[in-house]
Amino acid sequence: MTATRWLRISSVLTLIFALGHTLGGLKYWSPMGDTQVLQAMRTVHFDLNGMSRSYLDFYRGFGYSISVFQVMLAILLWQIAARDSANPGKSRPMIAAIIVATGSCAIIAYVYILPLPALFSAVLFGSLVVAYVLAGRPTAA
Repeated sequence: MTATRWLRISSVLTLIFALGHTLGGLKYWSPMGDTQVLQAMRTVHFDLNGMSRSYLDFYRGFGYSISVFQVMLAILLWQIAARDSANPGKSRPMIAAIIVATGSCAIIAYVYILPLPALFSAVLFGSLVVAYVLAGRPTAA
């Protein structure tokens, strides 16, 4: 398989990750149910620049922002794949930057969030490492 194919696989994985992340935020969700913490996040409001917001508003807003960036990353990975197929190896610095970010997100998810996003990040990390290695190999003429 080629780096281009692995980048496209990474793009699809990222899009699935974004979809799962977004669906998880469509309702008031908690793995432990409707706890006192979740109730407080929903009911405690504060005024900020003339607007009333709750902690849950911020929590959900940040979550949806992450989904937007995941979709953007999926699109960029697809575009990098197209670039790599035209100019093999030229995409390695961009792939490396995404690998570092994805690996960091995997660690953060494992330490602070839940195993499932850590697993998704780890699988994405692995597919990007394969793409990076393959992008550095000379192509047959």
